[in-house]
Amino acid sequence: MPEGIARFLLKHRWIIRPGLESSNPLAAVEQYLNGLNQHGKSIKGQRVLVFGYGGRFAVGVELLEQGAAHVILCDHFVLLDHERNLELLPKYGNYLQSANGEVLPRPEHVTLLHGDIRDAKIQTQISSADLVLSTSVYEHLGDVEGITAALAKLTAPQGSHLHFVDLRDHYFKYPFEMLAYSETVWRNFLNPTSNLNRHRLPDYRNILGKYFGRVQVNVLARQEDELKKMGGRIRPEFLTGDLSVDSVTLIELFAETPKHEV
Repeated sequence: MPEGIARFLLKHRWIIRPGLESSNPLAAVEQYLNGLNQHGKSIKGQRVLVFGYGGRFAVGVELLEQGAAHVILCDHFVLLDHERNLELLPKYGNYLQSANGEVLPRPEHVTLLHGDIRDAKIQTQISSADLVLSTSVYEHLGDVEGITAALAKLTAPQGSHLHFVDLRDHYFKYPFEMLAYSETVWRNFLNPTSNLNRHRLPDYRNILGKYFGRVQVNVLARQEDELKKMGGRIRPEFLTGDLSVDSVTLIELFAETPKHEV
């Protein structure tokens, strides 16, 4: 379906399910805090960039509440969830303000960054971020390497990234079904509006390794039985031959020390 229709359905929670940051922002923040803590990192006093925030300010203002110095909410599209943002005003009035019947962030606390992060004009709108976070965004990117390079460029020299990535076919009943089709068939007939790039664990490790000095991939879930049920239908380009790698469905990507010279 057209992108505009898909985003309208997503905003109104019709047919298309939103990600964790929209459906349960407090849980998303808790996941970030726990994940960063496991790597010896904290958001306190840090400039935090939330990549793909989805138009809702909840994650951003809760990160501020938890001690972030400034939050940058970044999204390719401008589709603010005014109704749900209005609900945040009573609790987060220190970070939000009402203007002409709408709720907007206070610029001293929150920066909205809308557009293609690879665009030089977009990048000049902010200074570097200490932490870059995302949940269920990376698997939808069309240019993973280009966007990773842009995000690395915007990361402070000692900065870190934490991304939670869902490697499943988002028709979740069949988590590996998308891996059974050629690139031509997938792109022309089956790929959903939200775009699934079909990258696997080694792809993400290799791409982030090109732009960061240290990369750690933590496996959060595997579905070995479901992979075995696919038999020989999965195309060879998606397989390593190692069941423990090929059956991975959820990962946490942690990267630090960006290679700004790349």
